Amino acid sequence: MRGQSSLFLVARGYFVTRKMIVPALFGLLGAGILIWLGTWQLQRMTWKNEMLARIEAQVAGAPQPIETVLGDNPTEFSSVFATGEFTGPELRVLSSIKQLGPIYRIIQAFKTTSGARILVDRGYVLNADKDAPKPTSATRIVGNYRTPQETDSFTPAPDLATNTWFARDVPAMARTLDTLPVLVILRETADKATVVRPLPVSTEGIPNNHMNYAITWFSLAVVWLGMTVFMLWRIRRSQDKE
Repeated sequence: MRGQSSLFLVARGYFVTRKMIVPALFGLLGAGILIWLGTWQLQRMTWKNEMLARIEAQVAGAPQPIETVLGDNPTEFSSVFATGEFTGPELRVLSSIKQLGPIYRIIQAFKTTSGARILVDRGYVLNADKDAPKPTSATRIVGNYRTPQETDSFTPAPDLATNTWFARDVPAMARTLDTLPVLVILRETADKATVVRPLPVSTEGIPNNHMNYAITWFSLAVVWLGMTVFMLWRIRRSQDKE
């Protein structure tokens, strides 16, 4: 009788263990995936911080002549300067700024003293100032070389009748203004008598939420493990009652 009882307990324990193994494996697998996702976000955060540091260093670096930079296979965000004058018509890119609302970025051709024609993002104007005259006298500009990728298949074509563009399409703008496909984002200019306000390059608009994502994934892993332990406890308790 005692032997039969022992055999029953062993069989019962084996049954409980077998019934628990699938949810246990499922719980460990799910938690492992969530922990991996959290770790990956931490790695992404390290990469993003290094990238932002490089951009900030390039933006704030000592300005080099635009001709030198263009001749050396320019690096994105390179700090450059040029002497010359703005020339020809301007292009207006509809955009917006928090707390200001709709604005127009002003893109215009800049002819350097060496004869090169480049595009310059002079900054922004409010809607009320979009038709105000902008100085085109000889000046020195300081800014950053950029190749923004703002267009896709959903970007509307520019409204040439109202001179309204919906993205900074450098190749198309260069063809329109007969310049090199080179864009400089203005940071400083010697000409202060203008309604155009510079909107220099910065890292403020580059999202870096990887720490929040990592915390979310790790928190989900903890919850997942907690639910797994609770499920196993319920299974064991149910078997104890039988």
